[in-house]
Amino acid sequence: MVRVASEILNGRVPEGPVDQIWDKHRFNMKLVNPANKRKFSVIVVGTGLAGGAAAASMAELGYHVKSFCYQDSPRRAHSIAAQGGINAAKNYPNDGDSIWRLFYDTVKGGDYRAREANVYRLAQISNNIIDQCVSQGVPFAREYGGTLANRSFGGAQVSRTFYCRGQTGQQLLLGAYQALMRQVGLGKVEMFARREMLDLITIDGVARGIVVRNLSTGKLEAHTADAVVLCTGGYGNVYYLSTNAKGCNVTAAWRCHKKGAYFANPCYTQIHPTCIPVSGDYQSKLTLMSESLRNDGRVWVPKNADDSRRPSDIPEEDRDYYLERRYPSFGNLVPRDVASRAAKERCDAGFGVNDSGLAVYLDFRDAINRDGEDTIRKKYGNLFHMYHKITAEDPYQVPMKIFPAVHYTMGGLWVDYQLMSNVPGLFVCGEANFSDHGANRLGASALMQGLSDGYFVIPYTIGDHLARTKFEHIPEDHPECLAAIQNAQSRIDQLMSVQGRRTVDSFHRELGLIMWDHCGMARNKTGLETAISQIRDLREEFWKDVRVLGEGESLNQSLEKAGRVADFLEFGEIMCVDALNREESCGGHFREEHQTEDGEAKRNDEDYSYVAAWEFDGVGEEPTLHKEPLTFPNVPPTTRSYK
Repeated sequence: MVRVASEILNGRVPEGPVDQIWDKHRFNMKLVNPANKRKFSVIVVGTGLAGGAAAASMAELGYHVKSFCYQDSPRRAHSIAAQGGINAAKNYPNDGDSIWRLFYDTVKGGDYRAREANVYRLAQISNNIIDQCVSQGVPFAREYGGTLANRSFGGAQVSRTFYCRGQTGQQLLLGAYQALMRQVGLGKVEMFARREMLDLITIDGVARGIVVRNLSTGKLEAHTADAVVLCTGGYGNVYYLSTNAKGCNVTAAWRCHKKGAYFANPCYTQIHPTCIPVSGDYQSKLTLMSESLRNDGRVWVPKNADDSRRPSDIPEEDRDYYLERRYPSFGNLVPRDVASRAAKERCDAGFGVNDSGLAVYLDFRDAINRDGEDTIRKKYGNLFHMYHKITAEDPYQVPMKIFPAVHYTMGGLWVDYQLMSNVPGLFVCGEANFSDHGANRLGASALMQGLSDGYFVIPYTIGDHLARTKFEHIPEDHPECLAAIQNAQSRIDQLMSVQGRRTVDSFHRELGLIMWDHCGMARNKTGLETAISQIRDLREEFWKDVRVLGEGESLNQSLEKAGRVADFLEFGEIMCVDALNREESCGGHFREEHQTEDGEAKRNDEDYSYVAAWEFDGVGEEPTLHKEPLTFPNVPPTTRSYK
């Protein structure tokens, strides 16, 4: 039985009309004058779009910033892998877009499980992001006359997505990276690469530093500051197979959770509909094909389940363009959760293609015939090249084969309107927080949130915290720092001492299969209860039989992976607990017991219109549920339909 806290969790959203809140709030916040900013120091963990933008912006303002990443360079953050684009309400195509429409589409796309005020702020800031990035030299695609080009993405009936072919994340990250490295060169940012955060240091309940492991030497280090900003991405690799880089993990966020930070909506996982299908047990990750391909590619399966002809030999009358058939208003550009479930339904019904039957076609024949191969090559050339290199099939000649895969996580550490967690002084930005996407993120909104939080929100809100708080200098040999180092060292020693027979990867694969089978595209009560039991058993076996090679005080990737998998084995349980507790279907959380007659998600607004923020009560213990009620005075909840 889940323990529910009696008090209501307060998101500290200012009062007033939603379109005026942010402007008034910025005026009402306390400021740190320019001469005093240099007296404060801030730790930023992560150097992706949110972390890189935050560190660069705060250093530009005058704060002393310490920036940490576990990669060898800040520009290797996983933001580099984003392909399709970034949304903004510029309305350059003059097709009816506006800040309000972007706000509406995002709230609706998230199935009414996001905080309205945060979403409106995101839409409001979106236009500033494009101006910022253009000023940095980001090479957005342009029309013949030189104006910035836009394309469509799922969940919208307007074209609002700015893009750099299929390399948008890379180009935006390079913009943030150059801004960050400028501040490094000026001495305003200290850069700590090859460091992995292992613990949060709190003094009298306030976040004041972190413990990191130097991945090159194995040495543990304590770093202190006046505030900590966590920008460490999502937790999709709990499934083992995902579109995330292999290094992506939940460790930093989970260790903060164990220090008191609430984890919000962990069951909200996005399954991306456009990925290269699994080809064998040897795979360690999956490859994303950008959602932008659904602009010109048509999704279909054969109408006859036994049709084994080559796709080029299947005539039009024998093809089922099932997204266009089921959702005529949006067609192939329905949101990701809808497209993913529709593909799963067709494959489960026996209409899937590929040797496994777990794939559908994404076909560019009509677009090439209509616009010419050169036009398609200019839009998607690098994506087509990547697909060809991986599959040895030429998508200019034959349809791509795609299938849904784990991609993004909408859950994350709980934050208020200031982007501060319930632990004072711990701020959380980008995918690491829960705030903007509800139960389903619309395509091209991840880059928008990361840059919004980093460039335009956290530089304001962190100043309010610093101006309201009295700080004492915390030396790095403070008793709490030493205790946090000892705690991290004890966990390392425990991992190294097991010396069992099984590899770290074997445990990770088994956990991933449990999560995919029972807490993946579809969930049900029996499956989730089974998963919780299996995860507990697997975790117990891990601590008895895992084998970590090498030594603790040296370069040791086996140890790195072991620590991350140990955290996934704890975190996976709370994901399933959250999914079990939420007796409704919404967005990426699809409970089989709660669906309409035609297989669509069925929300329960009366009982579950809240943020589920979980408090850690011990490994294997039932966590405490804190509820933040969600209200929608501006976008009243309706049954989400794209038909």
